[in-house]
Formats: sequence, structure tokens, C-alpha cells
Amino acid sequence: MTDPDWTDSDGNSNLHDQDDSTRVQYMVERIQAKLHDYEVYDFPMSEVRALNIFFDLAQEVRGREMFYAVCMAIPRILLGLESSIYILEDEDTFVLGGCSTGRCDREATRTWDHEFSEHPVISDNHLFIPIQSNPEYNDMLPFVPPHNILGIFEMHPCRALSEHDRLFLTKFINRVGFQLHHRIIRARNREHIRFIKSLVQDIGHNVIVPNMYFKLYFNRLKRQIEQLHLVTTDILSLMSECAPQKCTTEGNRLARITAGIEAQYQEIYSHYETTSMFLETLLRRRHFEEGRYVLDKREVNLSKTIMEPLLDRFRQRFDERGIQINLALGGAPDQTIRLIMDRGLISQVFDNLFSNALKYTEPSTLPDGRRGKFISYGWQILKDYFSPNKPGIRMWVASTGKPLELKNSMEVFKPGFRADNVAHKSGTGRGLYFVRQVVELHGGQVGYSHTGNSNEFYFILPFEHT
Repeated sequence: MTDPDWTDSDGNSNLHDQDDSTRVQYMVERIQAKLHDYEVYDFPMSEVRALNIFFDLAQEVRGREMFYAVCMAIPRILLGLESSIYILEDEDTFVLGGCSTGRCDREATRTWDHEFSEHPVISDNHLFIPIQSNPEYNDMLPFVPPHNILGIFEMHPCRALSEHDRLFLTKFINRVGFQLHHRIIRARNREHIRFIKSLVQDIGHNVIVPNMYFKLYFNRLKRQIEQLHLVTTDILSLMSECAPQKCTTEGNRLARITAGIEAQYQEIYSHYETTSMFLETLLRRRHFEEGRYVLDKREVNLSKTIMEPLLDRFRQRFDERGIQINLALGGAPDQTIRLIMDRGLISQVFDNLFSNALKYTEPSTLPDGRRGKFISYGWQILKDYFSPNKPGIRMWVASTGKPLELKNSMEVFKPGFRADNVAHKSGTGRGLYFVRQVVELHGGQVGYSHTGNSNEFYFILPFEHT
């Protein structure tokens, strides 16, 4: 069981929040307490060996049935007891998992009753001991087990059992519970992995491939718009020669409509390209196969390939919010930067930073006296940043506004974190955590600072280039 002094209000261990020395000291105290407990238990060598053998065989055997066989063999060898194991299938139903006898006459299912309870029970020469879960990991089960119970271990004949025998069986079945709990979790994880692998194939077939056809449709639409331009030009030419003024006016209106359709097409196509890149990057098959983000690093023109498409994507939304892009806060240098990175993931890093700027930018006064809502972005090469002859490139997005209320500047990059003074804004607290994951996967670092009148989010990557 978990020590209550080291748990939160939900019963979860908070030792991961402590430093190493505190955790070691806690474990020293727990080991000393366990040594004292075992002195009190006074288990003979045969019982100690039985526990050790159980742990060895529990790690050795595969399959739930073989594990049950190991569990039921221990009481038979030590105390001559036959047994059966019931597993909680849902909150109210126990299902027979196995019997130690060749022919099992036990009921296939049971529900909570005077024998199947949260405490050990002796009934009609049978001993019923609940199989306890590990509360630390109940959230990883299909449902939260009532009373932290995974099942019931039934044994007989039990009239001749001493108090010491019952104590040993209780402690043994506690260990059965923890082992069973982890086996259930591992089985669910294997099912989860199988599902993910199947899902990846379905994504490729049902999402990625159909999405590629949109490009074909866009190309067809583009050719139709080009034809519309040509026809409009011909009509205007003919009208200028022989048509009255009203027809010429309508022709000009047709030309403006055509130009508007093309502009809308270009905007939609730009969003399609970006969304398709994000979709294919996030749903990359290797992410699911390896259980982590996997980089596809190539040489990238930072300005042309990443920043300009993103700025086109956000410019109208910035305008609608009255946000100006102003490099007075510090801006992008003029030189062309080519470096090796995962274009899709780094594009999404900047997309997250621009999305935050869109939501959180506030009015402020610039050093030159202008007042309004401003953002800027930029990059700077840092010589020998990571080590001699290993430069870094620092990239950032800054936006005007009050500083975030943080105890530590890095806590803003934790999953689900929301600063108190922006908690009223919509958001999940996942965006900056994603930024941190991608940057650290590139071997880089993230950071936040408030400089003068703006909030700056930055990251530093190794400056790799050909």
C-alpha cells in the first residue's frame, strides 16, 4: 500500500515531484518498515522460499492461465489446499479464472455477497481472500475496481489453518494481486499497440490517400480559373470595341469576380497545403510504430519554406484581431538560412507559437511611442552554443502583453499547464508541451521570458546544415 504521507488527495504518489535524496530517504524508511514487518511475520524458510519461487515463476510464465496455475500451486504445495481464482469482469461480476483441480465444480460467475467481499471470509470450510489491486495504477484498468479488489482467491479445506497460515496466505495473495494487476496492464498495452498498428494502416488508407486526391481536384480547379481569366479577357477586349458602357462595366465586374475567385482559391489551397503537411507529419507511420515522434530531417530554407507559408496562413487572422507584425520587438535577419530539421514538426512549433500570439497578444506601447497589439518573430545564430564548433540557432515569437504569472519560467511548457492570468482564455495547455517535445527531440532547448513589454517564447536548435 502507498504511504499516505506521500500521496495527494486522489491517493496518487507525489514522490516524482521530490528530489533524489528525498526519494531515497523515503525508500530507506519503507525498507526498514518492511524488515520490521517480516520480523513480526516470522515466516519460516519454506514460506520465504515459496514467495521467492512465486516471483521467479510469475516472471517466467506467459499467459494468464499459466500465471493462475503458479498462484494455485503455492497453497497446494505448502498447505495442501485446493483453490480457485475469480476475476472481477466488471464492477459487479466475478468470472471463474481457474481451478487447481482437474474437474472444477465451482460456479462460472459470482457477484458480491457475504463470501465475495472486501475482507477475508471463512465460510463452509472455504477461505475467501480478496485479491487487491495496486491503487497507484487503477486508472490504467478498464474500470476502477470497487474497494481496490481485482478478484477473489478461494481455498479449501481451511478448518485446520492456523492464524499464521492465514497471515501468510493473505500476504501471498497481496503479491498475487500486484502481479495480476501488472499483467492486466501489459495485456491492455499489447491490445492498445495492436489497435494503433491497425489504426495506422486505416489512416493511410482512409485519410492520407484520399487527402492526396484533393491536390488533383485543386489542379483541375486552377485550370478552370485560368480558363475563366482567358474568357474574361476576351470578353473585355470585345466589349471595348463594340459594347456600350454598361456592358463594359459588367465585364469589369466579371473580371473582379474572377480575380476574387482566384484569391479565394489561393487562400484555400495554401491552407490545404499546410493542413496536409501537418496531417501527414503527425500521422507518420513510424510515430505509432516506435511510440514516439520520429524525425524526418531534411535541409530547409527557414524563411521561404516555413515562415512565409505560416505568415500567409495567419496574416488575415492577425488583421482581424488588430495585431500588427512589427519587427521593432526584434525581428528576422535578412540573410537566407538553410538548416537541417523536420520541416513538418518545426512548422507546427511555429504554428503553435503564432496561435498563442493570436489568443494572448494585448495592447502595449512600443519604445517608439506607438500603441497597439504587435508581434514579431526572428532568429539568430549563436556561435559555439552547444560546444566548440557546434553553433545553435535561436528562434522566437514575441507578442506584446503582460508577463505570465509563473513560479518557474519552464512550467509553462508542462502538459496541461495554464498560467493564472490567462486561464480565462480558451486552450488545452498542450501546445507549448508539444513545442517542447519537438524541440528536445531535435536536441534543442525551449524557454520563455518577458522582455520589456512583450512575452517571448523561444527555442534553440543545433545549427545543422550541409
